[in-house]
Amino acid sequence: MAKPKRFPRALYEAELVRLQGRLVELQEWVKATGARLVVVFEGRDAAGKGGTIKRVAEHLNPRVCRIAALPAPTERERTQWYFQRYVDHLPAAGEIVLFDRSWYNRAGVERVMGFCTADEYRRFLRQCPVFERLLVEDGVLLRKYWFSVSDVEQERRFRERLDNPLKRWKLSPMDLESITRWDDYSRAKDDMLVHTDMDFAPWTVVEAEDKRRGRLNMIAHLLGSVDWTPVQRPPLVLPARPAGGGHVRPPREADRLAPDHARTLLDGPPREAS
Repeated sequence: MAKPKRFPRALYEAELVRLQGRLVELQEWVKATGARLVVVFEGRDAAGKGGTIKRVAEHLNPRVCRIAALPAPTERERTQWYFQRYVDHLPAAGEIVLFDRSWYNRAGVERVMGFCTADEYRRFLRQCPVFERLLVEDGVLLRKYWFSVSDVEQERRFRERLDNPLKRWKLSPMDLESITRWDDYSRAKDDMLVHTDMDFAPWTVVEAEDKRRGRLNMIAHLLGSVDWTPVQRPPLVLPARPAGGGHVRPPREADRLAPDHARTLLDGPPREAS
């Protein structure tokens, strides 16, 4: 895959703000109509899922839109029906849930790394279309996105994370092992799409070689895939502040104020003790 020319920052930031404004309008429609929206984010490690989820949720109400990023299952959860722990995180009326990885773990990392048996994997492929059909028939708006990135770009992002202490937490031994299992993950992804790309719950592939393009394309597609209309909200009027009622506030000196770290920056960098 040839790396596309990076999308211009100024144009990206302007369009992102516009799309985020539309996401706020979509959120108000979800809240007003009692819709239930589930958005599944899947893809290679370092494909840009987390950054896109951050931009989607950035200006949304966390009481309406929440992110479900489940840890490894507990011993008890391993004995449950596979989909059971994901059901607990599905939205109620007027809610949006963004799954940062989802039940498709079984078709990807669990299959490749041997965390599930062959029988469990085959059962997943049979049950997943049934599970998703039940969601859709019950009125859940289900959107599924696969973020695609090349092996060269994935490795470049891994190296960037290794060298950046602010991003190193994103790397795990499992992520690094995905480099040596590239073909295994490719086969797993192709098999997964064959069995779970359905008319009532299709996969949408997001080319994420350029993160900016990928984010814009995914958000624009999501907005266009839901049949929604802007909701007229009642106008809000800022009331006049009433006159004080005579309450005497305690002196400011009694407050435990945070030290003025910002002032120390204005005064210059701190000097190291000699």
